[in-house]
Amino acid sequence: MKLGYHIGYWSSGPPEGALEAITTAERLGFDSVWTAEGYGSDALTPLAWWGSATERVTLGTNIVQMSARTPTATAMAALTLDHLSGGRFVLGLGASGPQVVEGWYGQPYPKPLARTREYVDIVRQVVAREAPVVHAGAQYQLPLRGGTGLGKPLKSTVHPLRSRIPIHLAAEGPKNVALSAEICDGWLPLFFSPKSDAFYRAALEEGFAARADDMPGGREDFEVAASVPVIVHDDVEQAAAMIKPSLALYIGGMGAKEVNFHHDVFARMGYADVADTVQDLYLAGRKDEATAAIPTSLVEDTALIGPPAKIRDELQAWEETVVTTLLVRGDAATLRRVADVLG
Repeated sequence: MKLGYHIGYWSSGPPEGALEAITTAERLGFDSVWTAEGYGSDALTPLAWWGSATERVTLGTNIVQMSARTPTATAMAALTLDHLSGGRFVLGLGASGPQVVEGWYGQPYPKPLARTREYVDIVRQVVAREAPVVHAGAQYQLPLRGGTGLGKPLKSTVHPLRSRIPIHLAAEGPKNVALSAEICDGWLPLFFSPKSDAFYRAALEEGFAARADDMPGGREDFEVAASVPVIVHDDVEQAAAMIKPSLALYIGGMGAKEVNFHHDVFARMGYADVADTVQDLYLAGRKDEATAAIPTSLVEDTALIGPPAKIRDELQAWEETVVTTLLVRGDAATLRRVADVLG
């Protein structure tokens, strides 16, 4: 199993020591470095800026939000970064949720799977550069229908370094996970648990079965890069306490009560009552109580925490899942310690 470093998105400003952590990850033999975006920092600029200090690691977005850019704009960025990195770029895409899509980007959220399918098709066309891009979909039209009538199909002026840039899809629900296996080269899970491996494996198999026969890649090449907190600490409860506030935010406060995909992940994992309690408390403004309502067992199901021997023992369960890469976070010192335990 490979290791990757996930910088994540910024909070109030750039994460301190990010460049040192990235270069440390490369020196330690990490396979990849990833950036993210929410509704503050973007994913592409930090990847280009900090990625320029690397020579070997794969540089990926986890994730670029589709509603933030048209498919052709995203494809332009992918072409550019792939050239600048010498063919090391991976495009990680995600639909995000209605709170951000409609509240921040002012774009409609309905039919995210159909939108994703069309989006990926357009990006593939731009990168392949085999012909002017044409797409007559329900979500996107190139050229645009109902405009001035002056638009015409265009082909990128930039020739691709690679005619096929890997595309990974962030997904949590079974239909979206299946879609990643059908049309993409990888899946970017969040809150993955070895307990849920059979569920996700079945969803991926459904997608592989629907994959076009002439589409490159497949099961043998498919990447699953899971964001997994790893905290090496002698006290398991103290380690869990470092993660619980973030879990409370995602379970309770990311999205609306009616639509929160993170909440649903934990409900499927067997923590439906816990997830409901955390959500009710969080939305009522009782964040400390929401955090306290998360059992350590839930943390241990989705993270590797505790003394080195415990982590090494539990790692075996992860190695038997569909996950091919563990994406970890932290500063340079944390990465060195994680590499020592997991390496």
